Amino acid sequence: MKVLVAVKRVIDYNVKVRVKGDRTGVETANVKMSMNPFDEIAVEEAVRMQEAGTASEVVAVSMGEAKCAETIRTALAMGADRGIHVLTDAELQPLAVAKLLKAIVERENPALVVLGKQAIDDDCSQTGQMLAALLGWSQGTFASKIEINGSEATVTREIDGGLQMVKLKMPMIVTTDLRLNQPRYASLPNIMKAKKKPLDEKTPAELGVDVVPRLKVVSISEPPKRQGGRKVGSIAELVDKLKNEAGVI
Repeated sequence: MKVLVAVKRVIDYNVKVRVKGDRTGVETANVKMSMNPFDEIAVEEAVRMQEAGTASEVVAVSMGEAKCAETIRTALAMGADRGIHVLTDAELQPLAVAKLLKAIVERENPALVVLGKQAIDDDCSQTGQMLAALLGWSQGTFASKIEINGSEATVTREIDGGLQMVKLKMPMIVTTDLRLNQPRYASLPNIMKAKKKPLDEKTPAELGVDVVPRLKVVSISEPPKRQGGRKVGSIAELVDKLKNEAGVI
């Protein structure tokens, strides 16, 4: 079984994000970048499947500027067999990413595609679901456990009310949640080996996909600063302030 894993290059989760002065986006110049944490979980799960004998090959895919190749190399150092880089400087929105992944899936013919449930830069949480719709495949989103048995799989999903277990037919799309696994660190020997693993480069034009943005960002602003707490002398005063100042009751 071939497994395709999508990985995204994002601002490192330890970095404090700053909005540009013109409010057109966030500052990325001279900012540490890394693999999206949810995608690290996706890579780890695919590699574990290969180690268990369930998967025969793990292919890591990323899209974007030339530096995205570094993210693919990280996935290769974690254990992926080869990489595919869709090189483009265009702004890639979830629908465009889903279309590009669909084109790659049709060429690679994997039985399973694993993605992080969302990227920590835009928090859209849409690509996996869109890809499943475009392919007409089963989907198990927000997965905290995956069990594959032949042509079927059981996925435990994290939902607001607790856990939901669904049985899906292969091929399928899975998006990973935090509690699925703990990603491994890439060792120095594996980092060196990753440099020799194959990395194919494609373009949206070669894949026949239009990546023109469908959405326009009007403005980006920082959240308002939290105000300090206030003490009240009685319950009556608390109720009055909640009603007349905060407007929550």
